[in-house]
Amino acid sequence: MATTIEQKPLYTQLPVGQDVIFVVKNDNIVQNQIKVKFVAEVHISNDTPPNTAVSTDIIGYFKTTPNNAGVGIFDFRPVIENYVKADNIACRYSQYKDVYQRHPIHITDKFSRNENCVRYMAIQFKIEYLDSNNVLQTVQSVNSVPYTLINGYIKRTDVLGIWNEDFGYFLGDFNLSSTTDKFLTNAPAIQYANLEDYGTFSLLAPNGNLDRIRLSYNDSTGTQIGSDTVYRTTGNGAYVTWSAKTEKELLHFGCFPANLQNWSTTFQGLVTAGTIQGGSISMVCSNNLGDKISQQYTININCPEQKNYEPIRLVWLNQFGVWDYYTFNKKSVRSISTKGSTYNQLAGTWNESKYRLDSYKGGKKSFRVNATEKIKMNTDFVNENVNVMFEELINSPEIYILDGFQKDINFSALNNYVTPVRLTSTSFTRKTQANDKLIQYTFEVEKSKTLRTQSI
Repeated sequence: MATTIEQKPLYTQLPVGQDVIFVVKNDNIVQNQIKVKFVAEVHISNDTPPNTAVSTDIIGYFKTTPNNAGVGIFDFRPVIENYVKADNIACRYSQYKDVYQRHPIHITDKFSRNENCVRYMAIQFKIEYLDSNNVLQTVQSVNSVPYTLINGYIKRTDVLGIWNEDFGYFLGDFNLSSTTDKFLTNAPAIQYANLEDYGTFSLLAPNGNLDRIRLSYNDSTGTQIGSDTVYRTTGNGAYVTWSAKTEKELLHFGCFPANLQNWSTTFQGLVTAGTIQGGSISMVCSNNLGDKISQQYTININCPEQKNYEPIRLVWLNQFGVWDYYTFNKKSVRSISTKGSTYNQLAGTWNESKYRLDSYKGGKKSFRVNATEKIKMNTDFVNENVNVMFEELINSPEIYILDGFQKDINFSALNNYVTPVRLTSTSFTRKTQANDKLIQYTFEVEKSKTLRTQSI
């Protein structure tokens, strides 16, 4: 009897934060040999689907002994989670303000391919045992199908599919083939942003369906006053033709007002004329026939804040391993706390030919001042549909403050746009209109890096 895979993930697109269970069986060897172990040879590639016949992409060998039912059970989730991560920097082929240069993913023009969010995986299973001469034998291999790993996790409330004991989370609703398919976010389809705000939407593109994204610009009455069409081309940061490659499986698309100001002459003209303020940006994906293959997303552009509150824009890693954004436009409070080290300084001069009284010397002095900045910020009155997004914010391991559109100096390193922070709010109470009528949230963050000062 050959080695067989009795149970496997139901779908070939795998969020790495789910249980990735494989069950392997070989009754003949388990029942008739000694020191039997099932062996899993895991191949993970950051380019094209791995070939299990060669050792190029092997990341490890994992073994387990048969259980009481005579099968080997593997859970690869703790392993594969280490091979995907968030994209913080745009792909080398994407542009910022029509220039190819290294820049944060959030401020990119048009498309950027992913570099870290997706990997391919295949597993070769074998069985080993000791023969009558105490020689280790490894026999009867069987290969899994190729899998696509996505940097996401599964919530306890997410619905899993199951068929013939295989189970998994279905990502098909994100694969852009119908007018109900979604981008990789749980944020509302209607969002709000300031005219200076950067941001991206991320989308799965595992096939050749996506050909273009159409952007429509509308004034405050909802009347269309301009449009752009961004094609999936190499010049726009994406490939022209389709073949299996990890960096093409998932794309980031810069579509918030500041991203459009980077490159769109149409949008720049509307900003200059003052006709887009208070209006909106709508976007939808299409195939090469012009048929819509996604739901429509809309970004409403906020009118200027009359009370001159400082906007604070947060960006965080969402459930799908890509980025969500929110701009806090209401009152924010900045505070600085210090915790430094001190020493006692001698008064006067003790290492010169004469003693001299120096009034600035002596007493307790600060040797170093470690200052940390905290920001408490408030939302406007919001709808219940932001609750899931904010729950992911409080649960996110990566959070940043994102600066807005600005004129850059020549050869700028662009290091001033993204500031790492840590969320110090430790709880989130979901509010509803039925319970709370008006819904408003407050969050506090602490800048991860201490403020710079001189050392004595």
